[in-house]
Amino acid sequence: MTQIEAVVFDMDGVLFDSEQAILDCWQIVADKHGLPDVRTACFDCIGVNAELTRTIMLEHFGKDFPYDTYKQEVSGLFHELYRTGRIPVKTGAAELLEYLAAGGIPTALASSSRRNSIERMLSAVGFRPYFSVIVSGDSVAHSKPAPDIYLKACRELGVAPGNVFAIEDSYNGIKSAAAAGMRPIMVPDLLPPVPEITALTETVCASLTEVRQYLEAHDI
Repeated sequence: MTQIEAVVFDMDGVLFDSEQAILDCWQIVADKHGLPDVRTACFDCIGVNAELTRTIMLEHFGKDFPYDTYKQEVSGLFHELYRTGRIPVKTGAAELLEYLAAGGIPTALASSSRRNSIERMLSAVGFRPYFSVIVSGDSVAHSKPAPDIYLKACRELGVAPGNVFAIEDSYNGIKSAAAAGMRPIMVPDLLPPVPEITALTETVCASLTEVRQYLEAHDI
């Protein structure tokens, strides 16, 4: 096995149970306004940045859909229900990050979220010091599933993509990491593993605890 030089994490749905929280808020707003089948639209948006999310929503609901108004309502509800520090951390996240730090394995974050949101969430739970590199969705030209965000993370880490694990939950994230030439590990959240996606992965783990066990078994 090629020596692993670094591990790059997605954030939403990997370190935090935030994908479900966002989906719940969209469902509340959709029920209020009679918006049909919002879950399908939200699932298509998992793993992508704000700009592409807007495009996908307009494709689902029509070019006259008042996305910005609804998004503002969703954001307000999200911050009301899940103020900083209230979003649950995924099981095994702290232990995995500490394991990598103890082993001297550099870690980076490659998240489609905006930089200020990333910094706020990581700092709230004490995760910020683990990440020497953070690449946000608003810092690259093309959203996942394009490889831009992962290629930039590898460049800033100074490592070859083929020597880096990417920890992802979404189809778009797995496609992005694979296109970058990395070694994706899928930890499913809202989206189940399907053959098209698992074919792109190094392995599929049920939790971050299983990821740590996988790394330990391979002397990483």
